[in-house]
Amino acid sequence: MSQDLPGAGELILLAGLGNPGPQYAGNRHNAGFLVLDELAARIGGKFKAHRSGGEVLEGRLSGRRVVLVKPRSFMNLSGGPVVGAARFFKIPPSGVVVVHDELDVPFGTLKLKLGGGDNGHNGLRSITKSLGTRDYYRVRFGIGRPPGRQDPADFVLKDFSTVERKELPFEVDRCADATEALAARGLAAAQNEFHAG
Repeated sequence: MSQDLPGAGELILLAGLGNPGPQYAGNRHNAGFLVLDELAARIGGKFKAHRSGGEVLEGRLSGRRVVLVKPRSFMNLSGGPVVGAARFFKIPPSGVVVVHDELDVPFGTLKLKLGGGDNGHNGLRSITKSLGTRDYYRVRFGIGRPPGRQDPADFVLKDFSTVERKELPFEVDRCADATEALAARGLAAAQNEFHAG
């Protein structure tokens, strides 16, 4: 399993996961969409509907050519639009970066990795199945575990708490920074900078 993204002149795909529609906009499960919106603002462009089934924006981040994708499908069907966009732009799995919420990472923490399981995350499960490999990059936006006995499936579809919402703009910005660092400088450099000691 290679640790390297495709060469600097080649396109890479940055996919953010979430559920479409205003009723889901502030949900923990939509952390990936929040980060992609921040990256789109940095590019200075607007997402446009694409035949792959996602909202797509092409541009540059830190000098790197990227395609941003937000699936218009629900989370458990994310694979179709993400892989559809990757094929359309001729981007191999090694050039796919997925930004998603992660229960096993505390809120206020982010982790970057290549490959691995889906850990019960339906969006990742769908992407792995559609890509035919687990070997794509993940930027894991920590949302933490639900309190008490709350069902994780219910927890991810709730909005961030009042306390979390105060920190959210900072965390989204930091996760966008980490995604940009991964795209520009590779996994090891991004991990060194953004993983807490």
